[in-house]
Amino acid sequence: MLRFFPWKLIVRHAARAYGVSDPALWMARIRQFSQPSEVQEPIELLRAGLHFHARGLINTKAIQHNMDWVWPYWVERQFDPADNSFVPRAFSFSHINLTHRNWTAIGLPELGIYPIVDPRGLVTPLHDGWSLDFWLTDATGQQLLPSRAHEDDVDQCIPPGPDLAVQTTLWEADLQLRQRVEVVVEDNLPVLKISIHAGCPAGGTLAVAIRPYNPEGVQFIDRVEELPDRKGWLVNGTTQVICDQKADRIATSHYDRGDLFHHLRKGDDRDGQEAASEVCDQGMATAASLYDFPGNEMHLTVRVPLDKELKELSQVYLFRPEATWSSATSTCSELSIPDLRIQKLYRTAVRTLILLSVGDVVPGPYTYRRFWFRDACLMMNPLMTMGLLDRCRRMIDQLPVRQQRSGYFRSQDGEWDSNGQVLWMLNRFRKLSNQPLPRAVYATLDSAVRWLDQKRVYSMKLSRHNGLLPAGFSAEHLGPNDHYYWDDFWAEAGLCAAAEIWADAGEAKKSEYAKRTAEEFRSAIERSLEMSPEARASGGIPASPYRRMDSGAVGSLVADYPLQLVPAGDERIMATVNTMLKKHFHRGGFFQDVIHSGINAYLTLDIAQTLLRSGDERWRDLMDAVADLASPTGQWPEAIHPRTLGGCMGDGQHGWAAAEWVMMIRNCFVREEPDRLVVGSGLFREWFDHDEELLYGPTLTPWGKVRVRILQPKSAPTVVIESDWHRAAPQIDVCIPGFIAMQNVAAGPPVPLRAENMPADSRRV
Repeated sequence: MLRFFPWKLIVRHAARAYGVSDPALWMARIRQFSQPSEVQEPIELLRAGLHFHARGLINTKAIQHNMDWVWPYWVERQFDPADNSFVPRAFSFSHINLTHRNWTAIGLPELGIYPIVDPRGLVTPLHDGWSLDFWLTDATGQQLLPSRAHEDDVDQCIPPGPDLAVQTTLWEADLQLRQRVEVVVEDNLPVLKISIHAGCPAGGTLAVAIRPYNPEGVQFIDRVEELPDRKGWLVNGTTQVICDQKADRIATSHYDRGDLFHHLRKGDDRDGQEAASEVCDQGMATAASLYDFPGNEMHLTVRVPLDKELKELSQVYLFRPEATWSSATSTCSELSIPDLRIQKLYRTAVRTLILLSVGDVVPGPYTYRRFWFRDACLMMNPLMTMGLLDRCRRMIDQLPVRQQRSGYFRSQDGEWDSNGQVLWMLNRFRKLSNQPLPRAVYATLDSAVRWLDQKRVYSMKLSRHNGLLPAGFSAEHLGPNDHYYWDDFWAEAGLCAAAEIWADAGEAKKSEYAKRTAEEFRSAIERSLEMSPEARASGGIPASPYRRMDSGAVGSLVADYPLQLVPAGDERIMATVNTMLKKHFHRGGFFQDVIHSGINAYLTLDIAQTLLRSGDERWRDLMDAVADLASPTGQWPEAIHPRTLGGCMGDGQHGWAAAEWVMMIRNCFVREEPDRLVVGSGLFREWFDHDEELLYGPTLTPWGKVRVRILQPKSAPTVVIESDWHRAAPQIDVCIPGFIAMQNVAAGPPVPLRAENMPADSRRV
C-alpha cells in the first residue's frame, strides 16, 4: 500500500508551503546525469552517508566556536588558516576530516576488535568511541600537547619485535612523551595496554585525559565516574580506564564550563579537588587523572578491558587467547631483501591483512569495518598466495548464507561485480590450495552463473550496452550509475572460472554453459567498444560505453590485472595506461578525480602490475611513489590528500592497499601467467649491489608451492627455485632485469645468472 501513497505530491505541496525547491524535481535532475538504473542510490550507501554526515553536523555545532579546546590532530590542522590542511567551512553543512584520515589499528591475530591510534598518539579504544590523550606540563608551565606538536617533533612507528604495537614519541623543548599502545591478553581476556614514559628535567605533571572525540570528530561522553582509589575512570557506565598508580589529583569538566584543559592550566577551583563524577547534557564530559613527579621521569600503564566489546560483537567464539603474532606470521611467505623500507612495508602489510581477516574480511578497522565481496576477494588473493588458507576458508564457508535465492552475492544493491568476483576467488582458492570446494559452496555456482546470464540487459534498438550488465552504482567509485566495463570484465572472468571448476569436476554440460556465457560477455564488450566513439578515438577502454577517457577508465584495467583476460601488453590496455599516466597522475601516484579526489595507492599499484606484466620499466617509478606515500607506521589510507599527504577519504588504514602491496612484492619475485611462471621480473637492480641473499616464499601458485632465492647477488648471482608441485610442473621463465632472460628453467638445481651484454660464460662481478 505504501507504494501507492502520493509521497511526491505531499512533498511538493510541503515544499511550496515553506518556500523551498521541490526535492523530487532536484532528484530527477540529478539522476539525469547517470544512466537509467533499477537502483538509484543503494540504501546501504545512504545509511552510511547519513551516519557520516550526522557526525559532521555534530562537529559543525561543537568545534568551530570552541577552538580554545584541545582537539584531535586533524582538527588542529584542518581548522588552522596558516596550515596547508585548512579547509574553508563557509557553506559546508557538515565538518568532516578531509585532510588527515590516518590511523593505525592494533590488535591480535584472532580478535576482531581494532583500537586505533592517530598520528599524534590519540588512542581510541572502542570502535567509533571516545579517546584517550596524554598531556605533559613542566614546573614552569611549559606544555607538550600531542595534537599541536610540530611535525619535526613527532616520531611514530611500529617498533620491531614479534608483537603489533604503535609507539609514538613527542618532544617539546626539554619535555618528552613516549607511549606504546598494544592489545595484550590478561586472564584470557583482551586488554588495551598503554605504556607511558614522561620526561622533564625538573619534574612535571602528566595528565591522562578522557576526550569526547576521535579521528572522525565528536563522540559523546555523557558521564564519567571516578574509580576507587583514584585509579581511573568509568566512562558512560560501561568501560573502565584503569591506571596502575593512584592519581595525585583528578579534574573534570562539562561543555558549559569549557574544556578541562583550561582548568588545569589556570588552576581552576576544581584543580586538586575530588570530583567523583561528571555529567554533561551535550555529551562533552571530560576527565583527567593528574600525576605529579618530582624527578626526571615517570612511568605509567593504562589499561582498558575489551571484554565487553568482544561480547557485544558476538565474537567470543572467534577469540583465541593463545594465538600470537609470531604464530600467525610463521607460515606466511617470507621476504628477505637489503631494502629495509620495502621489507618493513611488506611486514606491516601482512599484519594488516591478518588483522582484518579474523571473521569477515573487512577493508578497514574503522570507517570500513564491514563486509564487501569486492574488497574481500582482492584481500583474500594475497592471503591465499601467502599460505593463509584457513583464514580464507572461514569466509568461503559463509558464502552460501550470503547468496540470495536469485543467485546474487549481494554486498549492496546496484553493485553488479560481486558474482564474478566470488567465482574468480573460488577458483583461485581451489587451485592454490589444491583442495576441493566445500560441497555447500560448490552448490552456489549454478545460481551464481545463471544470475550473471540473466542479469544482462538488451534493448530493442542497437545500443552500446546491449548484452552488458545493468547500469549500477560503481563499486569502485567510478562515477554515477552507468554500464561499467569493470562489472562486465569481472563477470567474464567469473564465468571462465566457473567453467574451469565444472570442467575439472567432470560436469561438461555446465562447463560449456559457463564458457559460452563468458564468450557472450566478451562479444558484448567488444561490440560495445567498437560502438564507443571515445574508445575508437583514444584506442583505450573508457569506464563505460557512455564515458570519455576520464580517471574512471582505471577500472577497465582490471581486464589485465588481476584477471588476465587479455595478453600482456594488450594495445587497448596500454593505451588506457598511458592516458592515466599522462592525465591522471600526481606526485607519482594515480590521482582519482572521481569521488576519491586523492592519490590512490592500490590503484597506482594495479597500474604498476600492468606495466610489470608488459615489461615496461615504468612500474618501478609507481612502486617507489607508493612506498613514499606510506604513513610513518607503514599504512595507506584509501585516498591521499595531494598536499598534506594525509588521508582524504575512506579508512585511514586500507586493507585493499595493503593487499596490493603484498601482491606487488610477490609478483616482483614470482608472477603467474596462464601457462607459466615468471621469476624475478621485478627485482630491483640495486639489490644486486650486495651479497645478501634475496628470498621470497614459499608462495602458492596454481601448480604448487614455490620459493625463489638469489644467492650471492653481487659476486656470483645464482637463482634457486625451490618447488613442491601438486600438478605437472609449469614452464618457468627467469627474467631478472640486467640479466639475460632464460626460458624453461628447471626448479631445483642452482642456475647461474648471466649479465646482459656480457659473454655467455661470464658472470656479473
